Amino acid sequence: MIDTPKTTQVVVIGGGPAGATVSTILAQQGVRVELFEREKFPRFHIGESLIPETYWVLKRLNMIPKLRESAFIKKYSVQFVSDSGKESAPFYFHDNKDHDCSQTWQVRRSEFDEMMLRNAEEHGVRTHEGTRVLDVLFEGDRAIGIQVMGEDGEKREVRADVVVDASGQSSMLLNKLKLRVPDPTLNKGSIWTYYKGAYRGEGRDEGATTVLQVEDKKGWFWYIPLHDDMVSIGVVGDFDYLFKGRGSHEQVFAEELERCPAAKMRVENAEQVTKIFATKDFTYKSKQAAGDGWVLIGDALGFLDPLYSSGVLLALKSGELAADAIAEGLIKGDTSRAQLSNWEADYMVGMERMRKLVCEYYDGFNFGHFVRRFPNHRGDITDLLIGDLFKESLDQVFISIDSLKAEAAAMTK
Repeated sequence: MIDTPKTTQVVVIGGGPAGATVSTILAQQGVRVELFEREKFPRFHIGESLIPETYWVLKRLNMIPKLRESAFIKKYSVQFVSDSGKESAPFYFHDNKDHDCSQTWQVRRSEFDEMMLRNAEEHGVRTHEGTRVLDVLFEGDRAIGIQVMGEDGEKREVRADVVVDASGQSSMLLNKLKLRVPDPTLNKGSIWTYYKGAYRGEGRDEGATTVLQVEDKKGWFWYIPLHDDMVSIGVVGDFDYLFKGRGSHEQVFAEELERCPAAKMRVENAEQVTKIFATKDFTYKSKQAAGDGWVLIGDALGFLDPLYSSGVLLALKSGELAADAIAEGLIKGDTSRAQLSNWEADYMVGMERMRKLVCEYYDGFNFGHFVRRFPNHRGDITDLLIGDLFKESLDQVFISIDSLKAEAAAMTK
């Protein structure tokens, strides 16, 4: 903290994937960036599965060679298991797009996030770990910097042209400016843990993400194979269902595992090697992505139910888009809300497409049935699953889903 500058062009709060992305891309364009992270890396974080469209931002960050050299498990597909135990055919990403991007990774976030942060440093970003951001400073409605406190306990101010909040779900600006809008439809929570020696597929199926429905469709399990013979497994369900009047998190997890035989089978000969974790109130978004002199990205901007593993993609994409808007604004001398949020509308439309697909799943959407009925949409569904969200043609999927619902409703009359 001794060498913390009093002024810079951009300060970034948070060193996770969103903060590392925005700072790296800004540094690549010659912008002076100071990044402040409360914790010291490596640190634990949930959200281990990367979907294919992360490739394009990771390539821009020069991260692909590092990932190829890592121990991370390669991921080629996603598969769904119904509440009756019936397995869908795997959605192999290469079947939809014959490109390097169709092979991605299952990552241990403590390792992945540290790789991203060190990569930012290699590109010229100055990082300050173990440093708390106490406040975002404003003059009127314009952000002008931050107040920080290092391990020495001394408070300092750092002035900047732009403040980027990438501090995650506890976002300082989201709370300070009262911008959080909860999603009443997706009021979910999760309970999870890690096993060693659990089941995994072979060959290209070793790293498959599996989504397994619980009996009566009251929730679902994620099942994500990691390196070192580890597996991440967690149950997601309605907040009230998981957390009200049901005892400890350990008890609820065990009960839900009993209600999902396909998940229980996968871990019955394995050893649970960590405690049980839990998180609540998943889905929300901010009323706006930016203001005069400030920007929100990643989970600070919004968080979507983890069903399709979109979290890291949205962190990377919002970081990339925000970086380009900031760099352009600095060149023009314009760090107004209009300039810093020029990417917001298209990004939010893409995020809403993913949200719609999540809601359809909870509403009983059956991938196999839909693709058999509308084979022309198989590629579109795969595009949604891989995170290729930012094209209008995908809206036809939801028109077809609505028509299928209308047919079903007519048959029940």
